[in-house]
Amino acid sequence: MSALLSITLPFMKETIEAICRAGLRDTVKIMVGGGPVTQAFADQIGADGYGPDATAAAENALALLS
Repeated sequence: MSALLSITLPFMKETIEAICRAGLRDTVKIMVGGGPVTQAFADQIGADGYGPDATAAAENALALLS
């Protein structure tokens, strides 16, 4: 997920919670990024990965899948 405005950050957490409620959390990897997102926020909401930019996100995605 990517956020451009800080007002959207709570919805990232809600999305992860919905994935958990649906019983899908163990079957997907969740990455977050965007201007207002930090590694600390990613850790706080339970994301598997964080990318401060597209290049870092792509590298992180490869690492998560290997």
